[in-house]
Amino acid sequence: EDKEDESKEEDNGSQQNTASRRKNYQRKNRDGKKAREEGSQKKDRGKTAPTKDQKESENKEKKTTKRGKEGENKKKKDRKNSSSSASSNSSDEESLSEEELAMLKEQVEQKKKLISTMRNKPWRMVKKLSVLREAQAFVEKFEGALGKGKGKKLYAYKMMMAKKWVKFKRDFENFKTQCIPWEMKIKEVESHFGSSVASYFIFLRWMYGVNLVLFGLIFGLVIIPEVLMGMPYGSLPRKTVPRAEQATAMDFSVLWDFEGYIKYSALFYGYYNNQRTIGWLKYRLPMAYFMVGISVFGYSLMVVIRSMARNANESTADGDDDNFIFSWKMFTSWDYLIGNPETADNKFASITTSFKESIVDEQESNKDENIHLRRFLRVLANVLIICCLCGSGYLIYFVVKRSQTFSKMQNVGWYERNEVEIVMSLLGMFCPPLFETIAALENYHPRIGLKWQLGRIFALFLGNLYTFLLALMDDVNEKLAEEDVVKNITHWTLLGHHNSSAGNDSTATPPPLDPADVPRGPCWETTVGIEFVRLTVSDILVTYITILVGDFIRACFVRFVNYCWCWDLEAGFPSYAEFDISGNVLGLVFNQGMIWMGSFYAPGLVGINVLRLLTSMYFQCWAVMSSNVPHARVFKASKSNNFYMGLLLLILFLSLLPVAYTIMSLPPSFDCGPFSGKKRMYDVIQETIELDFPLFVAKIFSYVANPGLIIPAILLMVLTIYYLNAVSKAYQRANAELKKKMQMQREEEKNKRNNKASTNPMLQDLEDLLTPSTKTESPLKQAEDKKIEPPNGTSPVRKPGKGEALAGSPMASGRGAAFTPPSQVFVTQPRTLGVRAPYPGQPRPWGHPLGPLPGRGRGQPCY
Repeated sequence: EDKEDESKEEDNGSQQNTASRRKNYQRKNRDGKKAREEGSQKKDRGKTAPTKDQKESENKEKKTTKRGKEGENKKKKDRKNSSSSASSNSSDEESLSEEELAMLKEQVEQKKKLISTMRNKPWRMVKKLSVLREAQAFVEKFEGALGKGKGKKLYAYKMMMAKKWVKFKRDFENFKTQCIPWEMKIKEVESHFGSSVASYFIFLRWMYGVNLVLFGLIFGLVIIPEVLMGMPYGSLPRKTVPRAEQATAMDFSVLWDFEGYIKYSALFYGYYNNQRTIGWLKYRLPMAYFMVGISVFGYSLMVVIRSMARNANESTADGDDDNFIFSWKMFTSWDYLIGNPETADNKFASITTSFKESIVDEQESNKDENIHLRRFLRVLANVLIICCLCGSGYLIYFVVKRSQTFSKMQNVGWYERNEVEIVMSLLGMFCPPLFETIAALENYHPRIGLKWQLGRIFALFLGNLYTFLLALMDDVNEKLAEEDVVKNITHWTLLGHHNSSAGNDSTATPPPLDPADVPRGPCWETTVGIEFVRLTVSDILVTYITILVGDFIRACFVRFVNYCWCWDLEAGFPSYAEFDISGNVLGLVFNQGMIWMGSFYAPGLVGINVLRLLTSMYFQCWAVMSSNVPHARVFKASKSNNFYMGLLLLILFLSLLPVAYTIMSLPPSFDCGPFSGKKRMYDVIQETIELDFPLFVAKIFSYVANPGLIIPAILLMVLTIYYLNAVSKAYQRANAELKKKMQMQREEEKNKRNNKASTNPMLQDLEDLLTPSTKTESPLKQAEDKKIEPPNGTSPVRKPGKGEALAGSPMASGRGAAFTPPSQVFVTQPRTLGVRAPYPGQPRPWGHPLGPLPGRGRGQPCY
């Protein structure tokens, strides 16, 4: 060990000697330069004797040069590299040399690389900002110097414009973000309540955009042309209030029921005329009405499927549920958009609870329990929920049939007029909590229980909606039967008026009959539209009143009465309300289903829904921020919202069926709407093709409508869907097998590492037992080889070290030889005392005589 220290000191001393020699050589060069300069100055002084004015001017110049040098030195200290600063100063006046240009280019590239990788540096934010500013300033100042000659300014201009373009794109992206509606409001909600609550408002904004497009289609292609180019109000019976209803047409109670002037306005189907063309543009309003009604469903279907595809592409796999459960929970559970301390505490508690649940899940899977009792309770819970669903459907059917009798009565009260809407709203309010109470008998896992709860609420809303539609269909059939009688009465009234006027004077034109006096048909399309508008408006009012009473007034009561109450109202009953994400999303979905079904019979219903969504965004954001508290179990929203999109797609398909049935099967009203006078609504397409298109186009459409082509096309679509489904399943199986192979390979690598880690200590112990002298010899041996090694690279006396094993060494034949020591080595034999060779130029230590054998503990073992 002493010899090793001495060799290290010699190496350090040699390095110090070489450094001192370099410094001395540099000093001599500087002194020589200074002597030459002084000699040249003395010669100049000998030639011309300076005057006082010259001396003063020289002193001033020296002072200015000193100040300039001091300023330059300060600038150099502020910079990191003095060489780059010197080259940059000279580049302003003179062209750079090739070496300086290459060095500067390399430094600029390094700074750019540092700027691009600054986020990955494990530094504090203060250091990151300071280093980033310095690097950006360096690149901005010296990047233009990379050009040569005349192209230098052009290069600098290009680099400046590139930076300006990048900055413009970044500012434009920020501007687009600021232009997104309610972006900052949603971010505020997200920072206080997490991304799960914010996902509802993002979905609400998406629904608002879809309805805005639908409103633009209907308003621009149907309502505006009829208002501007159609017949004015009061010119036709369908646009005029009947004489018997004019006295009360402006009463608030009548208008609240969407009767009176609202019923005969552009809000509903019956207002539009059945003329093929209107106005000087010859605008085909019936065809536009039909195509817009179909386009509403087509556009909605396209947007929903596109959103589902985008969500499926953007969604990332959460990994195998069976592998690395706690790692995924530890490193991916936190929601970094939370900015509220209370929400952060709740999120911390939620993660802790999820860890506990993961531990308990395995215990529950192996837990022995009474399976028969569990099955009995689950069957009982499902029977009770089915009874609730059937009871709610029957109640709605009974109320709708009762409302039909109330509509024929006079002096009906407010409750009787709005009984259907009130009952449906109350069922939607009280049935979900009842389902949740019954679901406690099932004792499902929370995730499975949530899916069952959402499915039951969906079934409730869907059953109520279709029960409502079936009751409306009964009403429509009654009105169609009534239309035949009214149609004959109207025909005879007009004929009698014409005959009476012709009997007085055959040559005179008959006086026009007032449209208010013409008998009217029931116009079942407008009746259906009125029911949907009432249902939508009542749903809006119930939602807002529930938020106002159930959230705001409840929060005020808990906040101000908690000081003088018997128990803690915040911790116990009633406490602050939490935002019901699933219930609000399902409410949006079913409200949109009613809009899709009712927009064909009430074109203005989409405008009402746009106002509803607009006010709901502000009202619910205010209610959440002022009256709600974060969830006790805050969960991170998934990037894929395809579950809600799937429900929306299902309700879109189910809302398309009643509209398609009425278009294809039911005859339109004879005296209202754009399709009056036709047997079916779709006849407008056939009429347009026959009158406005060439003959061969009509033949093509007749061939396309042939069942002989439609049935093979449907079969081809079914086979294509089957093939794509089979391909997707094959890909899924391939992915599953690939995952298994990767998992097996990962386990094999892990086993190899474990075996290597367990065998390495055994090998090390055997090596220490068999050759204990090789370890202690190797550092000294390396130093001796460096000192004694001749120029030709061969040592006169080579001593085996650890790296080069002897013929009889156990390490010579690989790893397996370590377990079988050779027979020549006697491990238990004590080693003889040997003599070591001294270092060159050093006295002999300890006075041992020279000999061929090494000393104790050094060199090869003695035989």
